[in-house]
Amino acid sequence: MDLDLLARSGLRFDLTDLADGRRATITLDRPDKLNAQSPDMWDALRGIGEALPDDVRVVVVRGAGRAFSAGLDRKYFTTGEVDGRPGIGSLGAMPEEEADEIIACFQEGFAWLRDPARVTIAAVHGHAIGAGFQLALACDVRIVADDVQFCMAEPRLGLVPDLGGTFPLVHTVGYARAVEICLSGRRVGAEEAVAIGLALRAVPAAELEKATDELVESLAGGPRAAARETLGLLAACTEGRDPAAAFAAERKAQIRLLRAMAGNT
Repeated sequence: MDLDLLARSGLRFDLTDLADGRRATITLDRPDKLNAQSPDMWDALRGIGEALPDDVRVVVVRGAGRAFSAGLDRKYFTTGEVDGRPGIGSLGAMPEEEADEIIACFQEGFAWLRDPARVTIAAVHGHAIGAGFQLALACDVRIVADDVQFCMAEPRLGLVPDLGGTFPLVHTVGYARAVEICLSGRRVGAEEAVAIGLALRAVPAAELEKATDELVESLAGGPRAAARETLGLLAACTEGRDPAAAFAAERKAQIRLLRAMAGNT
């Protein structure tokens, strides 16, 4: 992990012990900017994913201050460079292959959060706008404070959600509702988020940290191997696996676990 990059990215990374393994907590720590995101932050997220110890069972993503994340830092809405990075307008002036490669690197900062090697939880409060919404969607589970406001702002700005947010949104709330949320650009509050399956549960803002800790304990309490296999099965089902393929995958996973129990690996 590049510690210099982590320091300037506006992220904090902490490891704490669990009964069986460890918990990683990633905190977006730019409270004065409502945790607005940047390419450095996405690079740091990718670096965390690449360097994550094998014994991490749960990853929690949270925001410091009044919001989870208000989206991309507005200073990148430019045709020039910002801190040596291309602004949004600069990407459009590049050759297509170069722009594609840059955006693909940005997406990698979010994509690893869907790796079934561990469960990921977004603890979301306040604004989760654009890139903030997509970061929350990248996690397996979302628990929200009662002041949460989700918004997919990109289409109203002439853009698309390009950090991997479209796939999990459709599979979480359904195609028609995803269309309406994205194209209207409206805010989705806590009560609605729970009702449509976008959030697991909503709690008072003052209780979000405690509720997140309790969720970590409940999800990381069983055998690690069984948890990984189950996450893999469930994740594959969201990607369109047909019932016969799901049945076959369950058999293979179960046999792997049984063989391990019998010492026949």
